[in-house]
Amino acid sequence: MPLRFKRDRDRLLELVDRLQEEHGPVTDDERAAALAELEDLDAEHELRRTAGGHDAGEAA
Repeated sequence: MPLRFKRDRDRLLELVDRLQEEHGPVTDDERAAALAELEDLDAEHELRRTAGGHDAGEAA
């Protein structure tokens, strides 16, 4: 695993730990909603990629 990737992952895990300490653990419903949103974003990015590019000024 590249060092940069490991460092970034470790920093994200630290952030998750801090947020869970402050706000409690993520519920199954919250996790499912986040994963669904990520799937929607991935589908939108794939659609734009296969459509031949994107407009840099367009919001996601």
